[in-house]
Amino acid sequence: MKKLALLAALTAAAFAAEPDPKVLTYTLPKDIKWTGTGGNRQAILFGDPTKPGMYGILVKWLPGNMSRPHTHVNARYITVLKGTWWLGWGDKYDPASTFPVKEGTFVTHLPNQLHYDGAKDEECIIEIVGMGPGDSVQLGAPAKK
Repeated sequence: MKKLALLAALTAAAFAAEPDPKVLTYTLPKDIKWTGTGGNRQAILFGDPTKPGMYGILVKWLPGNMSRPHTHVNARYITVLKGTWWLGWGDKYDPASTFPVKEGTFVTHLPNQLHYDGAKDEECIIEIVGMGPGDSVQLGAPAKK
């Protein structure tokens, strides 16, 4: 009888009630909506990076893809969630000289500083939190007004 009661208690714990949506919301990995084509994909977690206010996004860099030198008007706070993210800085695009940052690393991209980044041999997923609008200004491109 004790074994049956223990089994019932374990089964109940394994199938706990869903969280109260008045308290918290969540999105399972399979339900995250990725968009984009080319070298990376993006998923907006909260906010809107094109509008004023705080936002959070995921960026999935596909192997062998990197951005070109650019800046951001506002600081961006980035955590590497999967793989190795490769960082470069300055106006010379040189993927061979990039610095590797591994899963779990926290990076701050400071405002108006020229940099580039991406993935080399493996997929890399990063989470970016910042204040919008989160525009990028490509090297040689005029700044948005």
